[in-house]
Amino acid sequence: MEKLLFIVNPTAGAGKAKKSVKLIEERMKREDIEYKIIFTNAPKEATTIAQNSIDEYRIIVAVGGDGTVNEVAKGIINKGRGVLGVLPCGTGNDYSKALGIPQKVEEALDVILMGNTKVVDVGKINGYNIFNIASVGFDTEVAMRTNRIKKTIKNKFSYLFGTLVTLFSYKKRKFDIVIDDVRYTRNLVLLAMGKGKCYGGGLQILPMAELTDGQLHVCLVRNISNLGILFLFPSIFKGKHIRFKKYVEIFSAKKIVVENSEEINLNIDGEIFQTKENITIEIEKAILEVISNPT
Repeated sequence: MEKLLFIVNPTAGAGKAKKSVKLIEERMKREDIEYKIIFTNAPKEATTIAQNSIDEYRIIVAVGGDGTVNEVAKGIINKGRGVLGVLPCGTGNDYSKALGIPQKVEEALDVILMGNTKVVDVGKINGYNIFNIASVGFDTEVAMRTNRIKKTIKNKFSYLFGTLVTLFSYKKRKFDIVIDDVRYTRNLVLLAMGKGKCYGGGLQILPMAELTDGQLHVCLVRNISNLGILFLFPSIFKGKHIRFKKYVEIFSAKKIVVENSEEINLNIDGEIFQTKENITIEIEKAILEVISNPT
């Protein structure tokens, strides 16, 4: 096995990533594998570390949540070579699930050491790389409120409270959406688009998505009351919401444009941006090599 670099976000998963370091060290020494561990100290730092380390370490493992994974992946893409590994130690770990990576650190290390790789697609949205899912609408407002609530309620109920507060205040908006040159006008509750199947810690909003199929996938939720959202929401955990065709539309495409003239919150892989610009997402085929579970 060639030598490995582990980039660790020590704050990820309420300290889970930092605790995993002992397991990593023990396993690498037992397997007699040359390795190095670098801790990040600030946001975006993992991108710089990854980009500057590719010449010495072809395989770079992100140890943290989806944010850490995204930063390391961006560094690899910026350099134009290298392999991404993932040890899921965050809260949601949705990208690792798309790769079939086990959620226990010990089992995820097994996959890393097997070294099975594949080359996956990546999206590009308004100049940003998107590895998993971008969205606008109800779920983005929930994410924003949950982040605020977490400052006082630091447990799994923060998301529930965020959802309930949003239910009482959310207002649908009409959008013109161009999907591969076909225009759709919709009064939207939610629009999700990307390459991964799930977000928000396991919500399978795009159950049909595959990382290697050369397509972007889109889910539109429309014409449903805020109370109706409450009943639809649980079905998303298992991707069953796509049965409700009265409210849910599914598309695949190479390019999607959401026409926009007002300030809107845009969720890109869990990070919230505010924009008044049109939202354009395009596919970049087979540009990131990743370690994945072959089973």
